Amino acid sequence: MQETTKLLQSYLHGKRLSNAIGSYLDYYQSLSCKKAIVRHLPPALMIEPTNICNLKCPLCPSGNGTLKRSRGMMSFSVFKNIVDQIANQIGMLILWNQGEPYLNPEFNRMVRYAADKMLYTMTSTNASLSMDHEKIVKSGLDKIIISMDGISEETYNNYRINGNYSLVLKNMERLVATRERLRSKTPYIVWQFIIMRHNESEITQVKQMARDIGVDKLDFKTVQIYRPEDIKFLPTDHKLSRYSFSENNFELRTRLLNRCRRIWTQPVINWDGEFSICCYDKDVSFKIGNINDESMDQLWHSHKLMKIRNTILKERASIEICRNCGEGIVQKIKV
Repeated sequence: MQETTKLLQSYLHGKRLSNAIGSYLDYYQSLSCKKAIVRHLPPALMIEPTNICNLKCPLCPSGNGTLKRSRGMMSFSVFKNIVDQIANQIGMLILWNQGEPYLNPEFNRMVRYAADKMLYTMTSTNASLSMDHEKIVKSGLDKIIISMDGISEETYNNYRINGNYSLVLKNMERLVATRERLRSKTPYIVWQFIIMRHNESEITQVKQMARDIGVDKLDFKTVQIYRPEDIKFLPTDHKLSRYSFSENNFELRTRLLNRCRRIWTQPVINWDGEFSICCYDKDVSFKIGNINDESMDQLWHSHKLMKIRNTILKERASIEICRNCGEGIVQKIKV
């Protein structure tokens, strides 16, 4: 409830609430008439602090080396430019994409700048690195997701290659303790547990462990795969997967509809300013433009992006990245 209240409060500034309502009305009107209508900016924006990661997770394009675009870190000046443009109309910043946000030495400063603009800020981290817990709490960050997919070193290291299980656990415990010591209500701390074949037996135990540590929430998430050889990561219990699968084939369990809420409500600006239509366009295969050359308003209402929206409304399956997309798929599950 506290998290929801904080999020709602962030939309009570400037034109954020009317813009959010308007953007959803645009979306549903577009679905109704099968033609893209966009009169408002999105209510949320994903910003990539970096696409560099310290881990080598086998299903992650950044970690496994299949990410094709150049690697780097967003400068504070680029981040400031984005925030200054959107602060009056957009209420939420999702501060991750590919890569580990806390590798960017300016990250806490970025969060503080956005928090001072009364923006709701959230990030996701592998927490397998040195972290200044007091700086994180004092940055004003509203929500932090810590990814740890195992309750033992053995199961954790099965997927989080190069990760340090003991360090992640210590960072989670110390962040909870630091927030309590500073008597802060934020950040809201979420332990994210991606369910895979090697850890599905730990579900009951991880619930108790999360209670003992004192995190605010434990999220169970289904794993995304890309190739038949990745099927080995899918849980044996099909109810814990977003796919129907056999030994050599897999497909999404949900029928692909000609709609996509993300492309109306949550675009991405990558570390170098390049605009992505969504977080599934990992290599920016759709070239829209760059925030360093055009305004957010110009990029969001561009002819290129409108053309993609109209394609999605008519034949979403014709777009390759959409065929393995989590939009409309139950990703977080209750077990």
